[in-house]
Amino acid sequence: MTEPTRRIVGAFDGREVEEVVLSSPTGVRISILTYGALIRDWRVPLGGRERSVVLGFDQFEPYPKHSPYFGAIAGRVANRTAGGRFVLDGTVYALPANEGRNHLHGGPQGIGERNWAIERCDGQSVRLTLQSADGDMGYPGNLDIAVTYSLAGNRLDILFEAMTDAPTPVNIVQHNYFNLMGEGDILDHTLRLAAGAYTVVDEEQIPTGEIRPVAGSDLDFRAGRTMRDRAGNPVDCDFNFALDTRRAAAAPVAVLAAPDRSLTLSLFTDQPGLQVYNACKLDVPVPGLGGRNYPRYAGLCLEDQGFPDAMNNPHFPSPVISPERPYRHHCAIEIA
Repeated sequence: MTEPTRRIVGAFDGREVEEVVLSSPTGVRISILTYGALIRDWRVPLGGRERSVVLGFDQFEPYPKHSPYFGAIAGRVANRTAGGRFVLDGTVYALPANEGRNHLHGGPQGIGERNWAIERCDGQSVRLTLQSADGDMGYPGNLDIAVTYSLAGNRLDILFEAMTDAPTPVNIVQHNYFNLMGEGDILDHTLRLAAGAYTVVDEEQIPTGEIRPVAGSDLDFRAGRTMRDRAGNPVDCDFNFALDTRRAAAAPVAVLAAPDRSLTLSLFTDQPGLQVYNACKLDVPVPGLGGRNYPRYAGLCLEDQGFPDAMNNPHFPSPVISPERPYRHHCAIEIA
């Protein structure tokens, strides 16, 4: 078994930040930080060289101030909660607003902005854990969270688990920004989705409650298309897609292909939704991996998830877990 590369790369909140590098016999290397349990870099062999296929930073230091959740594990409840409030069992819970009047990705100190602990690691897998106390960012219940990354060949499996001592909402997601060319924009990548509908949002990106068919719109990716409209203009995308409920369990929900077809990404998940964000609002003021600039459309997020603002939309799949029903979420990403 390959020994893991493990080193200290900085400090945060008085604790050391560590990096673990997983590697596989196919030549894939994935660098994971304890801060945010995030993927800092993901390298795939191609033509005798390595290509970095995610956005990130070369060092730890830019992450707390400049990262728009690059590679992070977001939650407790990822995506947006309208007005920073929800009702559970008759009690109103107030959450800190960190995107206008709304609550985003678990709040200003969500789990993607904490320093996790490494429970175990070897050359092919690492398990990271975090404890979130009752009342943390306004959420009820003590929550014990674990994320396990397992690399086999060109496939990375991610297992999310959480246990609580009281009913509480949980929606934990991976927030990688992919660019299969390693540079430039992703507008000419081809994306195919197993999704015939999406959740409509208002001007604040809050779901209205409507679930609308994608047919006839610029959000119809069922047959595969780029992030451009028929005139060749960029299509801004930051939407949750309702994944087909009768899809084959072994089939990918998303397939992303580089413009030159040099690499293809396949995403598998057991979740009901997929947030597709093409970085239409991205503007990172500091250099990224290899000194690259990250302007608009520099990467594509494929965040498999529960539906956003589900606590305020009872007809959406419920995100509430309990001591009897712990949280478990599995996804896999293969890039080859």
